[in-house]
Amino acid sequence: MNIELFAPDGRMGRAIADAAKDEGDLAVVDSGGDVLIDFSSPEGLRASISRALDAGQALLVGTTGLDEGHESMMREAAGDIPLLYAPNTSVGVALLSDLVERAARVLGREDWDIEIVEAHHKHKADAPSGTALHLGLAAERGRDEDALDDMGRCGKDLRREVGSIGYSAVRGGTVAGDHDVMFLGPEERLILSHRAESRAIFARGAIAAARFLASQKPGLYSMKDVIG
Repeated sequence: MNIELFAPDGRMGRAIADAAKDEGDLAVVDSGGDVLIDFSSPEGLRASISRALDAGQALLVGTTGLDEGHESMMREAAGDIPLLYAPNTSVGVALLSDLVERAARVLGREDWDIEIVEAHHKHKADAPSGTALHLGLAAERGRDEDALDDMGRCGKDLRREVGSIGYSAVRGGTVAGDHDVMFLGPEERLILSHRAESRAIFARGAIAAARFLASQKPGLYSMKDVIG
């Protein structure tokens, strides 16, 4: 299989190229890849979608910081090509998301509050992380509701609304990515956590996702489909 990198000189582009060297049947090419992989920036998404559509390629988008307009573009493109959107390509995070959804379904909103805390390196530009928001959506699916998002509380009179989800972001050093989803109940806590120790885990997950995507029909996919 051949993969093509939309931003080959970026941190993730270099990590994927390095990981591909360990795959005997995988090659990174400049054009004509079976799958185009984009870990660039929100501003680059339109160009990567156009490139994939013109070439009839599958497209893997791992860019974070996307808004509803970007998601609308991806949904439209998925009518013509296989497209997988993953704010985090770690297989471990994909499993964590599944566990969060299951926990939220079991633990009632009246007695169990949800807080999501994430930490990343000092160069990360968006907060909260796309992964944190992705985990929050998993919790909302588990409870079958659109929850109020509490973003980085600061001030007074901040009493918690029942069913809301709180997000806190930590930035500093070289942290590759830490995520804790806390279910805070009466006299007990359940904490589901993931620690990324190297960007290599995202690269390996991206390759696994690309392998999955290369054989799919047009449609919008996620890492849940990959681990499924």
